[in-house]
Amino acid sequence: MYIIKNAYLNIKRNISRNILISIIIIVIAAACTVTLAIRESAEKIIKSYEEENKIEASITLNRESLMNSFREANKTQEEMINSFNSIENITEEEIENYGSSEYLNDFYYTIETSVNAKDITEATDSLVKETTETTTETQTRTENFPGGGFPGGDHGGSSRTTTDKKTTTKKTEKIFNEKLDNGAFTLVGYNSYNDMKEFIDGTFVITDGEVSSDFESNSCVISEEIASLNNLSVGDTITIVDPKDSKKTYEFTISGIYKEEKSETTNASMFTNSANKIITNVTQVKNILNANSDLNSTITPTFILKDEASVDKFIEEVKNKGLNEYYEVTTNLDEINQGSESIKNVRVFATTFLIITLIIGGVVLIILNIINIRERKYEIGVLRTIGMKKSMVSLQFAFELLIVCLFGLCLGASIGSACSVNVANNLLANEISAAQSKYDNIGNNFGVAGSNMKDYTRNNKSFGVAEVSKINTINAVVDFKVLIELLGIGILLTLIGSLGSMIAISRFSPLNILKERS
Repeated sequence: MYIIKNAYLNIKRNISRNILISIIIIVIAAACTVTLAIRESAEKIIKSYEEENKIEASITLNRESLMNSFREANKTQEEMINSFNSIENITEEEIENYGSSEYLNDFYYTIETSVNAKDITEATDSLVKETTETTTETQTRTENFPGGGFPGGDHGGSSRTTTDKKTTTKKTEKIFNEKLDNGAFTLVGYNSYNDMKEFIDGTFVITDGEVSSDFESNSCVISEEIASLNNLSVGDTITIVDPKDSKKTYEFTISGIYKEEKSETTNASMFTNSANKIITNVTQVKNILNANSDLNSTITPTFILKDEASVDKFIEEVKNKGLNEYYEVTTNLDEINQGSESIKNVRVFATTFLIITLIIGGVVLIILNIINIRERKYEIGVLRTIGMKKSMVSLQFAFELLIVCLFGLCLGASIGSACSVNVANNLLANEISAAQSKYDNIGNNFGVAGSNMKDYTRNNKSFGVAEVSKINTINAVVDFKVLIELLGIGILLTLIGSLGSMIAISRFSPLNILKERS
């Protein structure tokens, strides 16, 4: 108790020096508060971004590996096409196997049938091969000779018949990609709202009706172009015909009509890329495929990884489970890192500035404390002479600095909070606005009533959109976590500042100090 009381009296006695130390602490505390608030804001933005943009992996054809193997084998174009036809598609069972992984949060897949488009020049998988066959045809040719024409013949004349004409006929053979079906439309099946990325990111937007929430029904959504050309509307029924067996037909009810908002179609085409895309659910597509084993389909899996550390482990696991060498696992990790790179740089800058501030502040406090100790050598000598231990003397000086630091921290934190709240809110404003706007518009994209869609997304944490509340008070930036960090900084500065005094006091001899004084 004596130490605390004496420390308080010494602070009042040396008020000018302690005011100088307080000013330095206030500046350090204000700077630390601003940097901690910026770091906290950056962390919230990054967390929100990562919640919105999950790390996703997919299995795609490794065309580079495929072409390299073709070149190494010196294959002709015909051999390339035949080799490509022999590559087996990823099956539903394989996807289920790959999806059973400790590195995933979830997985889903879409199924679609491949189609050909008429009168469009494309990067073709087809080759027309021309072969020749040589055949011999019998043709009668008669030559007449006058009498005596042949030796030993009669003098009445004779004739000779010969067969010598050959004709060559040409035959054509089409070598084509057997994985493609000759259909007019693309039928795509989804498992749930979460799978429908085009609607989530706003590429597709429902203009009439809605995407049915029953992902087993025979409902479908069609493009505005199909609807306009065929005078179709919500509630009408369309008939899907098996492209390889016209006797097999399937009835679908139109539940919605969509528009492609972000088309990459060039001016050379009247229609968007999705003009002939009919969207339904996986159950209906599988029913059609199961009815005709000759139909080809493309399964596109999407795997939701737990975190960045799981990416390489999952890729290695899939390879060990027997992934075909011509397929590869691709992720969107690079895109996610690039998207949050700027705000991560802000976080790094704030952390670096915080460290530099602490180093400079600590050095200044050590120097001031050493000066303070030299000016108070006689006081130290008296205290040591009357029997006070070195540790207790050092503790008294540490208490003095701690009291000054706490005062400076409180004042500096208040100043820093007043400055940082606007900075933090401005940093978060764009993210909050974008996230909230995207959340509100998803229901419109699906054509589902706003309140129903909000309940669905809230209960199921769907679409990866973080529900962020706007930060508009000091407590929202300088929260309990920041206060604890500031307190830790105060204790750290006290220890650093007291280090010089502890070393000096341990070296001082009481008798020498008093002799110097006398």
